[in-house]
Amino acid sequence: MEFSFLDLLELFGALGFFIYGMKVMSDGIQRTAGSKLRDILSGMTRNRYLGVFTGFLITCLVQSSSATTVMVVSFANAGLLNLVESIGVIMGANIGTTITAWLIAFFGFKIKISAFALPIIAIGFPMMFAKRSTTRYFSEVLIGFALLFLGLDALKNAVPDLNSNPEFLNFLASFTDYGILSTLLFVSVGTLITVIVQSSSAAMALTLTLLFNDVITFEIAAAMVLGENIGTTITANLAAIVANVHAKRAARAHLIFNVFGVTWLVLIFPIFLDLIAYMWDPFQRSLEHLIPNLGESESELKLSLFHTIFNLINTLLMLGFIPAIARFVTKIVPAKSIEDEAYHLEYIGTGAMVNTEASILEAKKELLKFGKLVKKMTIFVSELLVETDTKKFKKSLTRIKNYEEITDKIESEIVVYLAKVSEGELSEAASMQIRAMLSIAGDLEVIGDINYSMARVIKRKSEDRIYFIPLQRENLLEMFELLEKGLDVMIDNLDNDMGGKHLEEAYHAEKAINKKRNDLKKRHLKSIEKGEYKYESGMIYTDLFSAVESIGDRVISISEATTGKIS
Repeated sequence: MEFSFLDLLELFGALGFFIYGMKVMSDGIQRTAGSKLRDILSGMTRNRYLGVFTGFLITCLVQSSSATTVMVVSFANAGLLNLVESIGVIMGANIGTTITAWLIAFFGFKIKISAFALPIIAIGFPMMFAKRSTTRYFSEVLIGFALLFLGLDALKNAVPDLNSNPEFLNFLASFTDYGILSTLLFVSVGTLITVIVQSSSAAMALTLTLLFNDVITFEIAAAMVLGENIGTTITANLAAIVANVHAKRAARAHLIFNVFGVTWLVLIFPIFLDLIAYMWDPFQRSLEHLIPNLGESESELKLSLFHTIFNLINTLLMLGFIPAIARFVTKIVPAKSIEDEAYHLEYIGTGAMVNTEASILEAKKELLKFGKLVKKMTIFVSELLVETDTKKFKKSLTRIKNYEEITDKIESEIVVYLAKVSEGELSEAASMQIRAMLSIAGDLEVIGDINYSMARVIKRKSEDRIYFIPLQRENLLEMFELLEKGLDVMIDNLDNDMGGKHLEEAYHAEKAINKKRNDLKKRHLKSIEKGEYKYESGMIYTDLFSAVESIGDRVISISEATTGKIS
C-alpha cells in the first residue's frame, strides 16, 4: 500500500480540522463564561490545593490546557494571581487536559458521534444570529464540538490501514528493543508532534488514532504521550520569549514541572506500565457494566488511564515543592531593574490573548502603572524648578526627556494592544471600557507632553538667566503640590478597577487647582503693574502655572473616564 503526498495532505488537513473545531469550542466556552472564569480563578486559588482543583476545573470546562495556562498568565499579570497560585493552577491544568483523551476514547471511537455533528450544527447555526451575546457564544460551543468530532472522524479515515502492509510495523518494532533509549526516542517523537501541531490535545488525538488503527503499540503510544507533556510546555516557552517577566516565569515553571515528571517516569517506565496493567483489570470490570463492547476501545481507554495516573502522581509529588519552584523560576528569570522597567510594559505581553476579560484587566493594570509614571515625571519637573546645581539640572532635564519618550511609547503600545482586543466580538460593557481606556492612555500621554514642555520652559529660563522672586517659586510649588494631590486621587481611581470610587475627591482636587490658578492670574497682573518682577519672568511664570492647570484638566478627565463613561 502506498501513502502518497496527497494522502499526507489529507492527514494534515484532518488534523487541522480537529484543531480548528477544538479552538472554536474552547473560544466559545471562554466567551460564554466571560467574567465567571475570572471569579473562579480569583476566588478558588487561596492555597495550592484549591489552585490545582481550579486548574483542573477550568481545563475541563474550556477543553484546552494551553488556554488555561495563557489565562493564568493573563490573570497573574493583572495582579489576580501570584506565581505560587499560578503554578498550582497550571498543575491542575495538566490533570484537566487528560479529560480530552477520555472523551475521545469514549466517544470518538465507540460512538459514531460524527453522525450527530450536522444536526448539532443545525441547532447551533441559527443561534449565531441571536441578539443575546451569550446565545451567540453558546452557538460557537455547539458548532466547535461538532467540528471537533468531524475532524476526529476525518483523522481516523486519513490514517492509513497498515494491517495489510506490515513492513512499516516491522520498521517501528525495530526501534523498540533498546530499552530506555527506545522510550526516549518515542518521547522525542511525541514532543516534536506537539510542537508542530501546537496543541497537546491534537497530538493526543493523533496518538489515540494511531493506536486505534494499530499503527503503533501501547508502549510506543505511552512514550509519545510523555513527549506531548513536554511539547506543550515548549510551545508556551517559545511564546514567552517575547512576553513579560510573569509569562516567562509561569512558562518556565510549567516546563520544570513536566520535564521532571517525564524524567522520573522514563526511569521506571516498564514498572509503571505494569502498574497500569494491574490497575486496568478492576477498572475494566467496573466500566463493562456501563459500556457494552468495551474491548473495541480497550487500548485507547488504557492509554487515557496511563495519561491521567501519570499526571495525578506527578502533581501529588510536586505539590509540596510549589514554593521552591516559584523561588527557582524567580531566580532564573529575574525582574528587570527599575530603570529597565520604565522602558517596557510590565503587564501587557506580546503573546496570544486568551479572552477579552483578561485582556482588559491587563490593560487596566498597565494604565495604573502609566499613571504612577506620569506622577513621578511631574515631581521631577517641580524639583527642576528649584534645582541650582548645573550638573544635576542637566541630568534632570535628560531624565524628563527620556520619560516623555517613554510615555509616547507606552501610549502607542497600549493603543495597539486595545485595538487587537477590539478585533474580537465585544459586549457593550467591554466596548465602553476599551473606549474609556483609550481616552485615559491619550490623556496620560498628553500629561507627559505638558511636563516636558514645562521642563523646556524652565531650561529656557535658566539659559536666559531669568530669575523668579521667592514668591513666584513658592506659588508654583504650591500649585505643584495641589496637582500632586490630584494625581494621587487619579491613581486611586485607576487602582479601584476603574470604578470611579474617588470621583468626588477628584472634583475637589481639580477645584483647588483651578482656584489657585485664578488667584495667581489675578495677583500676577497686579504684580506686573507694580513692577515686582520683570515682564520676561512674568511670561514664564504664567506659562508654568497655566501648564499645571492644564495637567489638572487632564487628571480630572482621567478620573471621570475611570467610570467607563467618556464624553
